[in-house]
Amino acid sequence: MGKQRALTLGSVMSEIFSVGLYKPTQGRVTRQVTCGVLWTVFAIAAYRAYTLLYNHEILQYALPFALLAIGFWGGYRLVNYAQFADFLIAVEAEMNKVSWPSRGELVRSSMVVIFVIFALAIILFGYDLLWKFLFRDVLRILG
Repeated sequence: MGKQRALTLGSVMSEIFSVGLYKPTQGRVTRQVTCGVLWTVFAIAAYRAYTLLYNHEILQYALPFALLAIGFWGGYRLVNYAQFADFLIAVEAEMNKVSWPSRGELVRSSMVVIFVIFALAIILFGYDLLWKFLFRDVLRILG
């Protein structure tokens, strides 16, 4: 493993209020998608807070706005935090190594899976009918 940095209050505060990008050309797609998902989660949370606070005039607008602002800034800073950004860069590098199936292969594999699921559902339904018949009509255990 690499060197571990000691976390101090000063280093955390400088990291939070920094506006710079960490390794801006590496892992761009993964970092942008992660940031977009985080922003979406905070936007939904802010909207939910807005709808829940319809009785409070000041809180109805202040709390969702604060939640949205903190969430947007936190998401931006999180994807540029050195350790998390290195993780996302490594994820994108590994995803580039994956051998993705062709469209035809994907369709064929999906059809096999769907067929097997339906076949198993029919088999389980048959077993259910058999046990129901045995317990209700033959053994008269169930009413």
